[in-house]
Amino acid sequence: MIDYPLTAVGLVNALGDNRAAISERLFRGDTSRMTPCRLKVGGETVLVGRVHEDLPVLGGELAPFDCRNNRLSAVAFGQIEREVARVRDTFGPARIGVVIGTSTAGLDASEQAFARWHAEGSLPEGYTLHLKHEMGGVSKVIARLAGVTGPTYTVSTACSSSAKVFASAAGLLASGFCDAVITGGVDVLCQLTLNGFESLASLCRGHSLPMSRNRTGLNIGEGAALFVMTRECREHGVFLRGVGESCDAYHMSAPHPEGTGAEVAMRAALAQADLQAADIHYLNFHGTGTPLNDAMEAKAAARVFGAVPCSSTKPMIGHGLGMAGAMEVAFCQLALEAAEAQGVPVPPHCWDGVVDERLPVLPLTVPGQRLDVVGPIRMMSNSFAFGGNNCSVVIEARGPHAQN
Repeated sequence: MIDYPLTAVGLVNALGDNRAAISERLFRGDTSRMTPCRLKVGGETVLVGRVHEDLPVLGGELAPFDCRNNRLSAVAFGQIEREVARVRDTFGPARIGVVIGTSTAGLDASEQAFARWHAEGSLPEGYTLHLKHEMGGVSKVIARLAGVTGPTYTVSTACSSSAKVFASAAGLLASGFCDAVITGGVDVLCQLTLNGFESLASLCRGHSLPMSRNRTGLNIGEGAALFVMTRECREHGVFLRGVGESCDAYHMSAPHPEGTGAEVAMRAALAQADLQAADIHYLNFHGTGTPLNDAMEAKAAARVFGAVPCSSTKPMIGHGLGMAGAMEVAFCQLALEAAEAQGVPVPPHCWDGVVDERLPVLPLTVPGQRLDVVGPIRMMSNSFAFGGNNCSVVIEARGPHAQN
């Protein structure tokens, strides 16, 4: 069993650039901030989860790293900066690690640089591949923002990237290499991934409809979610309890139709947390809205849990790819931190309400729904990636957050 406090969370996505705005829109089920985007190849228009707010330019020593991906990281970091300063002052810079998940990194900056080179024969001034695009760049940026010098690296396993970072961060704490870790995920919208998913016939033309009979595909989104995880002993707060990983390797881009790898990941997370399925109060689906993913996840969730309140939050922000795992754990943490006497709010499942009779019946959440829980409150979030790379994360609230 692991039991590490998650002492701070910062996030930015299509719902907003601060916790208050994001929470309000999240629990209301607001899908209105999805925006049209024209694909570079083919010219089709699709909806994407673009961040609406202006992102501050990185200056000073971070200027060479400046790109949209790293600006997203800086916005999320600003929300955890005080807690980072506390753990840095408590343990020392060398005892604080950084583990970040991403799949695009600064790919959009490279797209822009290539377009400039193709049109004019020269790269933009200041463009450097290994600082703006290379996967490790984003972790370096966060380490520099934080002023820490502990182990710093990036995990990139497609759509499970920033779920798997919780296992990596927990490993650094358990091994004694670190006393605290800044962890999470970031990804930016770019044409390569948009057109890549279009070539796989995975993008829908309107809003994504997870679990619906009418589902045809996903929307893509961008954003960043960062946490501070420590190995301090605490009685109250939100804690990482378990991470389950599996790789069924069924197909390069399609999940196993029965969800065998997804089931293994969920059961492994429960086992590490020393919990039973009945101990989980809410499940955040991977829930992409593609025909194959939703079918296998519904089957796997029904086998593991039977019935548990569940939803996909991707219709509100798009599928964040490398940042999706961390973002959806962050949504669970927002819910846990909002627990009060009237219950625990849960993100609603946003869809058209058209039941797919081919799928197991699961209790999908609705706007305004609250959980009536006494004692510790536990939530699981699923992330499933290409190649059958699967990860499930369990977090728990105890103490004041869990009193109903």
